[in-house]
Amino acid sequence: MLIKYSVKTALTGLITNKSRSILTILGIVIAIAAIVLIVSIGQGAKDLILQQIQGLGSKTIVVIPGREPEGPSDFVNVFLDSLKEKDYKLLKNKNNVPGAEDIMPLVISSVKLSYFDETYQATILGGGDDEINNLMARIFDIFPDRGSFFTPQDVSSRASVIVIGDNVREELFGESINPLGEKIKINGRNFRVIGILPSKGQVSFFNFDDMVLAPYTTAQQYILGRKYFDRIIVVAKSEKVIARTVSDIEITLRSSHGITDPDKDDFFVETQADLVERVGFITNILTLFLVTIAAISLLVGGIGIMNIMLVSVTERTKEIGLRKAVGATNKDILRQFLLESVLLTAIGGIVGIALGVALSFVVSLILTYSLGLNWEFTFPLSAAALGLGVSAAVGLVFGIYPARQAAKKTPIDALRYE
Repeated sequence: MLIKYSVKTALTGLITNKSRSILTILGIVIAIAAIVLIVSIGQGAKDLILQQIQGLGSKTIVVIPGREPEGPSDFVNVFLDSLKEKDYKLLKNKNNVPGAEDIMPLVISSVKLSYFDETYQATILGGGDDEINNLMARIFDIFPDRGSFFTPQDVSSRASVIVIGDNVREELFGESINPLGEKIKINGRNFRVIGILPSKGQVSFFNFDDMVLAPYTTAQQYILGRKYFDRIIVVAKSEKVIARTVSDIEITLRSSHGITDPDKDDFFVETQADLVERVGFITNILTLFLVTIAAISLLVGGIGIMNIMLVSVTERTKEIGLRKAVGATNKDILRQFLLESVLLTAIGGIVGIALGVALSFVVSLILTYSLGLNWEFTFPLSAAALGLGVSAAVGLVFGIYPARQAAKKTPIDALRYE
């Protein structure tokens, strides 16, 4: 029997039982749609995170206190107070880290702000430099649209001045009050507003609309009451010297902390390339895990198809006998029922891909407009191809047994079947 005729016969068999065919492929459709949706969302999340990482620039190096986490159990870190003022001064010394162009310490915490009867929970970000004006503004590409940024003199004198984000301005002052020159109370101390940031949203990992920026010396002395840093940001002179700069940072800090064994470091250094690789690895693992769970429904759908095909073989026993009586071979019968199974799952795969893509697009729109995220819709071509191939393979694997059962029937027994 020609392949063309076998396909036509298989399609006729599926169309004859439309309702049953649709219900049979429902499991395949849901499984493939779930796989496409998960891969698309996973890729979108990965792209969004990478955009945030790249917001700091490719030459940025981050020094982080504590041991570098190597697994889930390592995220409860120790030595979180290991980066001190002396380390910052040593790193600023050009003899120690000649490849560094800019260096800035950061302190981060959550604080409660108050302005008369209005209160707001915000994030305090302390940074700046006592020698370079607007270093914090340049690194994060944030500049006030009203007022000014704090100066190197403000950093060195621990001035009680702050720059506020747009949400902070709106929540505390509304539209009727000009915040410039007004004083916000933090931990019982008044801080004068000298600048207001435009609505900026997310920059790297920080939402500057909900932040208060202050000289790091001020934040340490009057707000947080501590003498260590949460991060030290280093900007290399060029991408070519990043590896050497990382090495110089590690050598300098080990010498400062009296560490001779690198395995006992109480800090670690991350470049943007390291962070991109780490994020990519984590998101890929999570996506693979979720896809594996979704793929279990493919197995369930395959068993359902095998069951329905066995029922179909039983119902069409006389048809099988008649076709064998007029010359159809076992191979022809096997091919027909196998094609029916493969076509059934392939159609389910195509519908599932279309549904998955549509759902992915809707989810990306919801995340973009409702949460204000720059979420890009991604069509997962690899997932679509994988879904179509796997669905056809499922039809082939789970269709073999029913097809063999049909092919083994003898013409006389089949024609006698009631």
